[in-house]
Amino acid sequence: MLSNKHILLTGGAGFIGSHLANALLELGNKVTVIDNFDPFYSKEIKLKNIQSLVQNTNFKFQEMDIREMDQLQTHCNESYDMIVHLAAKAGVRPSIENPLEYQSVNVAGTQNLLEFAKIKKINHFVFASSSSVYGVNPHVPWKESDYVLNPISPYASTKISGELLGHVYSHLYNIRFVALRFFTVFGPRQRPDLAIHLFTKKIMNGEPINMFGDGSTRRDYTYVDDIVSGIIGACTYDEKMFEVFNLGNSQTVTLNEMISTIENTLSKKAIIHQMPEQPGDVPITFSDITKAKEKLNFNPQTSLKEGVEKFVEWLNKNK
Repeated sequence: MLSNKHILLTGGAGFIGSHLANALLELGNKVTVIDNFDPFYSKEIKLKNIQSLVQNTNFKFQEMDIREMDQLQTHCNESYDMIVHLAAKAGVRPSIENPLEYQSVNVAGTQNLLEFAKIKKINHFVFASSSSVYGVNPHVPWKESDYVLNPISPYASTKISGELLGHVYSHLYNIRFVALRFFTVFGPRQRPDLAIHLFTKKIMNGEPINMFGDGSTRRDYTYVDDIVSGIIGACTYDEKMFEVFNLGNSQTVTLNEMISTIENTLSKKAIIHQMPEQPGDVPITFSDITKAKEKLNFNPQTSLKEGVEKFVEWLNKNK
């Protein structure tokens, strides 16, 4: 059981981070969150994500950029048991438009935090990687042991770089580094640019949705509470000094099926605007979670249908 620890959590005002912060506090931990309110989406949304946490005496918030080492050392001057690093420039398609910024935040920012861990002698580091590192890989489901990674976006390449930096620091400085490859996370507080959130709002409002490709692309949709349970498992992992785990639902759903699930939940048909395939998109994501089940006690519970119903309930309450 993870309790009575002090966790430094980056990106903790975001979608996954705010859910994780809440879960860590409920387990009896102290949580210091770093977030720079990246303008990728509204600061107000992120502030609302952590609104219920700020009164908790075990919760502390620092607004700063992970690339600023002097700020880290000045404002994060307590003792920490571990770092959970979720902060990143997000999104495959935007990374193609602005690759240098993604490199700066996701690679240099990650190295900065690893340096901070080295200086502060924090010997447990959990890193949010991504299923996008597998790229176009026909050998499904994807296993962590598949070392032939074929990223097709700058975002994916930065996540591979983060994993490799973790291996270096683990080897040189005895920091346990656990990389978690997330597969298409969804649920309440999901980023507004992501498909389930975007499509649900547009279908609700009778607006057309842009469907890229013919709808046959497949994704391994994973509910946020299941992802949080996997992260907490990684926080207590104590075997190898460097390890990589897939966190997914180990089921694939086509884009057409996902849209149909939203339609059925809302009892409303989508107006579909057919678009060409997008560069950087992969045809399928599909996780083998055997290792995470065995080592992290990871056992996803929520189907796409159940998760979409919970998301719609949240969206109706937070219009």
